[in-house]
Amino acid sequence: MTMDRQAAVILAAGRGTRMKSGLPKALHRVCGKETVAHVVEAARAAGLARIVVVVAPGADGIRNLLGISAAYVEQREPLGTGNALLQAKRILEDADEVTVLAADSPLVRPASLESLAQVHRNSRSALTLMTAVMDDPGDLGRVLRNGSGVRAVVEHGLADGETLAVREVNSGIYRMCASWLWPALESLAPSANGEVLLTDLVAAAVDARALVASVSVEDPAEIMGINNRVQLARAEAVLRTRLRERWMLNGVTMPDPDSVYIEADAEIGEDTVLMPNTHVTGRSRVGRRCRIGPNSMIADSTMGDDCAVLSSVVTGSVLEDRVEVGPFSNIRPGTRLESRVQVGSTVEIKNSRIGRRARIHHFSYIGDADVGPGVNVGAGTVTCNYDGAEKHPTRIGGGAFIGSGTMLVAPVEVGPKARTGAGAVVTRDVPEEALVVGAPARARNMKRP
Repeated sequence: MTMDRQAAVILAAGRGTRMKSGLPKALHRVCGKETVAHVVEAARAAGLARIVVVVAPGADGIRNLLGISAAYVEQREPLGTGNALLQAKRILEDADEVTVLAADSPLVRPASLESLAQVHRNSRSALTLMTAVMDDPGDLGRVLRNGSGVRAVVEHGLADGETLAVREVNSGIYRMCASWLWPALESLAPSANGEVLLTDLVAAAVDARALVASVSVEDPAEIMGINNRVQLARAEAVLRTRLRERWMLNGVTMPDPDSVYIEADAEIGEDTVLMPNTHVTGRSRVGRRCRIGPNSMIADSTMGDDCAVLSSVVTGSVLEDRVEVGPFSNIRPGTRLESRVQVGSTVEIKNSRIGRRARIHHFSYIGDADVGPGVNVGAGTVTCNYDGAEKHPTRIGGGAFIGSGTMLVAPVEVGPKARTGAGAVVTRDVPEEALVVGAPARARNMKRP
């Protein structure tokens, strides 16, 4: 069977009313990634390259998120999960097998989807469902069996007391033969509330003497659905634990793992240490042998090897090898700190390049600047880059020495190996190797010794 004849259909048309949110349920995030994106990623990792997402009308957020990685069909009216799946028939009539997943089940593992496919193929069943045994099944549908196997799935709201005592539950994840699926789905009668339910396919298969198989996951968390904020937080906790364990097993040290937060798309190199209360979020890439924290955040940033970030925030920036930051500093978007740069306490840098081996040790603001290699920026230095209407650049040549308390009124350029005296207010360009002092700063008739 070729890969393009296996398809995944992800049901993402649910209104999510219990979330009490203006955001579609499928777009709520777990560890920094939308639930529907987690499901798509798991399906692709399991070899399901052809993906169809069933959406409600006006679901621009989902379409914009997934883009051309999926095809889309609309369920115009909320007529149940069976009706939602039926909308995909017109673009999947050439598929041999269809895997059905819910967009609000972000914890399913690719390995479990692969196992589902294997059992389905080996058993030659019409329908294979994924189940789990739970101590507290809650409001999940119960799986009923007889001597020959699965005979029905009963929704919680339709279950009697004996059925509610059953601990095996339905995940809402299925693998089905398309040649059997579409006619069976079209023949399902609506339930009392007018909805066509996917769970009724199990009984339909049994009645038609078609084979129904099942595979049970060991970790019930995999089938956890998200219907409210409490369940969202529970899913977050499960995935956060998985991510921490994954990175520790790959050589990352966490002295207090429970206090570390890592999002799903982050990557961390071997022998890096994440100290307590450290967050690594977005698409951050952290190199080897780094030390981050305590009390630090790395967001959508790239760090080289052997960096140290202490009690500081790095957002949308690049740190090359052996960079030191902190404590209490803020490296804002668009910044590049070249190798061996030292940024000390209470420094803010925005949209700037800081050249290799430059030092900005204390209480400074550097914005929209290009700072050359080996520059020393004294305590209290400020680039005055905003005139109330526009931002202006500051350029500091390599080897320059910026005295403490210097105000660099942009646009302005300080030449290589130039010096500014403490408290200087620099409003004009400073020539190479010149010394300027005062307010406004004026040249002294001497060069740097």
